[in-house]
Amino acid sequence: MRILKYIFLLLLLALIGITVYVTTQKGDFEVSKSSVIKTQRSTVFDYVNDYKNWETFGSWMQKNSAIKFNYASKTMGKGAKCSWEEGSDDGDITTVFVKENDSIAQKVNFNGATATLAWTFKDTIGGTKVTIHSKGKMDVITKVISFFKGGISSIVTDVCEKSLRNLDKTLKYEMKTYTIKVNGIVQRGSGFCLKQTVSCHIKSVSKNIKIMMSSMLHFFKKNKLGMAGKAYVKYDRYDIANDIATISVCIPVNQQVFISPGSDVSSGEIIAFTSLKTTLTGDYSHSQEAWIKAKKYITDNGLKENFAGKYTEVYVKTIDDIKQPSKWVTEIYIPVFPKAAAVQPVVTPITVAPETPEATTTPTENP
Repeated sequence: MRILKYIFLLLLLALIGITVYVTTQKGDFEVSKSSVIKTQRSTVFDYVNDYKNWETFGSWMQKNSAIKFNYASKTMGKGAKCSWEEGSDDGDITTVFVKENDSIAQKVNFNGATATLAWTFKDTIGGTKVTIHSKGKMDVITKVISFFKGGISSIVTDVCEKSLRNLDKTLKYEMKTYTIKVNGIVQRGSGFCLKQTVSCHIKSVSKNIKIMMSSMLHFFKKNKLGMAGKAYVKYDRYDIANDIATISVCIPVNQQVFISPGSDVSSGEIIAFTSLKTTLTGDYSHSQEAWIKAKKYITDNGLKENFAGKYTEVYVKTIDDIKQPSKWVTEIYIPVFPKAAAVQPVVTPITVAPETPEATTTPTENP
């Protein structure tokens, strides 16, 4: 019995000694890790810039399915935020600086420990060189936990290496796996919607769609509004010659909703029209090819575009439904005149249709 007491005392003294040793060590750490991602720089940057994509490549996010993520109304660009919780653990991350296609800086808090993340993106042979630089300070508890796991530098390095490998694997498969199908002539239904409209340079269309889509979904959630269909984008103007586009991000509602003056969200009526439907299954980067195929179908089949109609993209499945880009579904609707009795309109189950001011210039390539 006395021997057991001595053993217990020795173990206790050893534990105290280790604790004292660990807690008196510096709590600062700094790690940098690089890897070549075999995808073009703009695509890699855009993917990392949106927190909603992190669940597909963040190693610590993938390792534990019990983590619950909470996304702010803004998930990409400066000011974007994301938080998470897992039992008694919680954390959050905020983007504090963005230079398009070049670098991103972020601040991280996890159970009281703080750190910064800096991403850089450089063109290189075979793709994009991505570097993650992490620097932070641990609290006492994190010091002790990390000591028994090989040290904080080892932990952070492992996370960075696995995340970069996952990013490369995800982009190589997810961004290149897609299908395009021209479905034929359909009739779009009528109804009501809420929308947000902006005019911008054509190169900024994709970025603005993501920002506005997130904002609209947050607006519906905040005001406890029900959606009567999938969100969609209506192209009011797409003027290549003058490098300007006017787009509206719309969400259908069951009945007309009146919005207070001064809001950037407005109410609209959806007007029915005949259109050619084309379905893209895959990442949005392939939408230009889908538009081109749809236009070719119109020409090959003797159809005529109805320039008074509304050119529309309906987002049937998005990152909010499924994380893998290869499984996203986008429906493109190009307004056309019905072809005399030879083509019978098919009514689609989705009663979403665009509206508002008529387009002055219609899309001639992917909006």
